[in-house]
Amino acid sequence: MKILIAEDEKRMNRALCEILRQEGYDVDSVENGIDALSYIESGVYDLIVLDVMMPGMNGFDVAKKARNAGIQIPIIMLTAKSELDDKVEGLDSGADDYLTKPFMAKELLARIRAHLRRGVPTNDGDLTFDDLTLEVKNAILKSANGNSVRLGEKELKILEYLMINQGHVLTREQLAVKIWGFDNEAEYNNVEVYMTFVRKKISFVGSRCEIKAIRGLGYELRRKDV
Repeated sequence: MKILIAEDEKRMNRALCEILRQEGYDVDSVENGIDALSYIESGVYDLIVLDVMMPGMNGFDVAKKARNAGIQIPIIMLTAKSELDDKVEGLDSGADDYLTKPFMAKELLARIRAHLRRGVPTNDGDLTFDDLTLEVKNAILKSANGNSVRLGEKELKILEYLMINQGHVLTREQLAVKIWGFDNEAEYNNVEVYMTFVRKKISFVGSRCEIKAIRGLGYELRRKDV
């Protein structure tokens, strides 16, 4: 799971990043509202931890703009304010949850787990699209005809991201950032290489689905006859 920390206090930012990485999360961080919104709009995150008082743009406005753009990922808002009106404004702006500083790391982690569980597509963690089933835990791709194949790490992440966003076209940039991260530009061109690998695996299991390249836009998982 990929999480964005938006917190302008440097020590708090570093501490939150360290805590989440120790729990196995893939974490990026920013220190102002403008960068926070830009990162959120990339569409690669599973959850946002968003401070209210930030330079450039406050957390309330970041959340509002994200929701107005159709971004529905969970947002946990952090603030030093405890007044009821501030909590109401945070929730009304689009936040899913609210934590007042200071808070215990265990409470933040519990809330993160709760919100991420709500985004799991099925009870057993499998993803489905048409005649395809992706066993995320085992990295196995299966077709309704009974054929199956094991996926490599990057193949798994690419197909998982496509299946979660079924019905939407994902840009090469979105895929690159989601799979390799913002700081690894050297891997950007590898999207097409690994996309070829994933297509071969889909073909191997005999599925009627394909990854369609939409010229000038990106990639979409769809049925061949659509």
